[in-house]
Amino acid sequence: MIYFQCDYAEGGHPSILKRLVETNLEQTTGYMTDEYCSKARELIKKAVGKDNADVHFIAGGTQANLIVISSVLRPYQGVISVCEGHVAGHETGAIEATGHKVLAIAGKDGKLRAEDVDKYIYDHYENASFEHTVQPAMVYISFPTESGTIYTKAELEALKAVTKKWNIPLFVDGARLGYGLASPECDITIRDMADIADVFYIGGTKCGALFGEAVVINWEPMKKDFRYNIKQRGAMFAKGRLLGLQFETLFTDDLYFKITRHAVEQAMQIRNAFQDKGIKMFGTSSTNQQFPILTKEQKAVLDKDFVSEVWGETEDGKIITRYCTSWASTDENVKKLIDAIKSL
Repeated sequence: MIYFQCDYAEGGHPSILKRLVETNLEQTTGYMTDEYCSKARELIKKAVGKDNADVHFIAGGTQANLIVISSVLRPYQGVISVCEGHVAGHETGAIEATGHKVLAIAGKDGKLRAEDVDKYIYDHYENASFEHTVQPAMVYISFPTESGTIYTKAELEALKAVTKKWNIPLFVDGARLGYGLASPECDITIRDMADIADVFYIGGTKCGALFGEAVVINWEPMKKDFRYNIKQRGAMFAKGRLLGLQFETLFTDDLYFKITRHAVEQAMQIRNAFQDKGIKMFGTSSTNQQFPILTKEQKAVLDKDFVSEVWGETEDGKIITRYCTSWASTDENVKKLIDAIKSL
């Protein structure tokens, strides 16, 4: 079977594995205080164009989300997310387990709209009993969204203007940041992201690393004591060198951007193959996730050789299915899938 189910089915990029073996018996300090973490931080700060940014390494995305959010919010505050947001539906109540409510509101194409966020916060304070409800104190989005759509620079700047108006931070979940930036529809760079987001993270787990996310903090109130929160949440990784070395490798010679770009190019070939066959797509994803709407018969044929993920069902009984490429998807396997689509 060939897996197109997710973008973390494989291990780590060969360059990372090579470096891990080469440095395996070196002795370093722990808890991300080693030289590899230091070099990775400098490479990331150079890439994002922020010498004064703080960079922290966390093992996984859910951990990063709950640590960032819980470090900002007071006990009576919550975080605004689109209803489809990862923190709202795919993290087993991790944010709520920290004592903070996810304030989920409807969006469009999986994206929060600035005007909706502004109205939500305005309505909160205009309500005579606002002190009896959870105070919105942070905005969370993912880039790309859960359905693979992309925020434009104008949309991000509009969200930023709203959060600045209400003096709350904008947090961007970048678990798939590399794939989002590689999208042909994307009109921002990683430096633009760093200019707009108060805090964001650069996903490694889904983008070439064995595991790991790099949290980039620009918002000054967050910087002080952030490591205390990492430790309290059980994320102070003893062998921190393993995280630093991976990001040092990914941000050397633009490896991170090269491998994610190739995955998106493959995904767009798959999208075109479905559309050429007359199969409609769910949403407008231009990233490594593609969502064809298949009949049960079509899905059964493809399921013989390819593993995908069921995303939902349409009113007429068709199945929304996710096919996901990754940094490790081979051209050979992509061709096999495309040939199978053509033969439907």
